[in-house]
Amino acid sequence: MNLNKVFIIGRVTADPIIRKTPSGQSVTNFNVATNRIWIAKDGSKQQETEFHNVVVWGRQAEIAVQFLSKGSLVFIEGRLRTRSWQGKVGETRYTTEIICERLQLGPKPAGVTTIPDQKVPPIETPEIEIPETEIPTIDLEEELDAGEPKEDLPF
Repeated sequence: MNLNKVFIIGRVTADPIIRKTPSGQSVTNFNVATNRIWIAKDGSKQQETEFHNVVVWGRQAEIAVQFLSKGSLVFIEGRLRTRSWQGKVGETRYTTEIICERLQLGPKPAGVTTIPDQKVPPIETPEIEIPETEIPTIDLEEELDAGEPKEDLPF
């Protein structure tokens, strides 16, 4: 049995840019930074940042470009793919990418609704007052006295 599965949660390092293939399919590439923090043997706090190349296809690519920007938190589920090409001086170059199969947007900053290139304040919901005369009231003591004796109640 073989398995090629990647899960990362990190921050987008630059605004994604969408492209179209000759057949018209949408594709976007962007990088995601993830941090690893640990305590060294000497007790000092250590941090390491890893940068991941992510490739997103189709409708998810369009969603990524619309809603992700530099610094956005994102969850990526996908698979690893290593590809090679010839460099300018003839050397073989390699890169490993995460081919996104599922993209989940992180939380938005509190109180801000994002629309591409705009910040819109949250919509305020008006309070509705209901006059007390419209709220029905029931006198539970009266209801209990009219029915079974209190000691026969099941609770």
